[in-house]
Parts: sequence; C-alpha cells; structure tokens
Amino acid sequence: MTGPELLVLWDIDNTLIAARGFGGLMYRDAFQTAFGRDLQRVDLGGGTELDIIAVTLREHGIEHTEEASQLLANALADSFESRRSELPGHGEVLPGAQQALHHFANDPRVHQGVLTANLKSVAKIKLEAFGLADLVDWDVSAFGDDHADRAELVTLARHRAQHIRPFTHDEVVLIGDTPNDVYAATKSGARLVAVATGRSSKEDLEQVGAKTVLDDLSDLEELTRQVWAARTQGNRTA
Repeated sequence: MTGPELLVLWDIDNTLIAARGFGGLMYRDAFQTAFGRDLQRVDLGGGTELDIIAVTLREHGIEHTEEASQLLANALADSFESRRSELPGHGEVLPGAQQALHHFANDPRVHQGVLTANLKSVAKIKLEAFGLADLVDWDVSAFGDDHADRAELVTLARHRAQHIRPFTHDEVVLIGDTPNDVYAATKSGARLVAVATGRSSKEDLEQVGAKTVLDDLSDLEELTRQVWAARTQGNRTA
C-alpha cells in the first residue's frame, strides 16, 4: 500500500498537554460573561464540550436551548483567545508528546489529527500555545462542538479523511486518557492506545475495557509498537 495506512487521532487534554486548571478558569470567565453569574461547578472530565455545556446549564438552572449553549460556547472561545498567552504558564507539554507527534508526522504510513472534547477554536489555541498545532491535520480532526457523542466524532474524522483515502474502522487509532476515549473506540470500532496521564489510573482504564494502557508517551518505541499492534493484531495490554 502506498500512502498512509493509519489514521491516528489524538486527544489533547491530559494526553498531549496538561493545562493545570486553566480550562476551569476560562469557564468561570465565560459563564460570567455569558450570564452575569458566578459559575458554581463544572466537570471537565472528558465529555464533549456540547455535553459539558448542557450539564453546566442544567446545574445552574438555565434552560438548555441552542441559543444559551451557543452563548456560552462563544464566550468560552473568546476567553481562551483573549488569555491564550497565559496558557503556557499554567500548563505543560506532557512527557514524550512532542517527540511522538513529530515521529508520526514524519511517518508516511501515518496521517494524524486530533479527536478532542474541546471546541475547535479552543483546541487550536491550546496546541498553538505549546507549538504543536502544525504537527496535526486539522481537516481530518473532530471536535467537541461537532457532536455531543464522542464516538460520533470518530465517524466524522473518518469521513473528513476520505480525500486521503477511505480508512476502515480498524485503520483508525485513538490515543487518549479517559474512559470516554475507551467508549469512543469501542462504540466506533476504532483501535485504542490509552495513556494513564490524566485522572484515570491504568487500572481504571482497564476496568472500562482498555486493552492497551501505557504509563505515558515517553517510551516512543513502545508507543509506536502499540499503535501498530492495535492496527494489525487488535488491542493488547501493554
């Protein structure tokens, strides 16, 4: 086969970068801007942005309408844009992430994008802030404002990659750190390499069905082996 054999889709938060609470700060700013009220609580634990917005509105007694959802999404994007220069001071690129992105970007057998819960505009700001944005193809990526169901984002990314070639389910490899990534891979038929770099431990991820769980991305040789093993042999425990 000539051309890419795999479509590798990266989660962003706690897989490639750690923002160390910056997202929560931006949500508080955005909620105050959108509704003139203090944000009491928000859980950013792996749900898509559409999901998070819906839950946040309900928990604050605001009717979940398209208008209210868009108002908060726009305010969130504006908050990240206006304070993007602060992001590197709050967070960091996680161990091995930059090296891994460079490695797969330079492998002609791999085409890589992102599959993230973030709004598209916020996802770009995050990777731009850490110098990683040029290493992924944004046109084959899928985002938290595309669909509320993370598994549907895999279908969208495959569809967007058709101009490269039609990728079958098992030619798509997700790399992520949450049970929602496990769910998305399982439901969509994609392969998964999980990393225990977020709030979920290796045991947590295995309990919800992850077969391959790495401690982090720092062992490039092992990561590469698992990405290709996921394609050719099915997920196996690392």
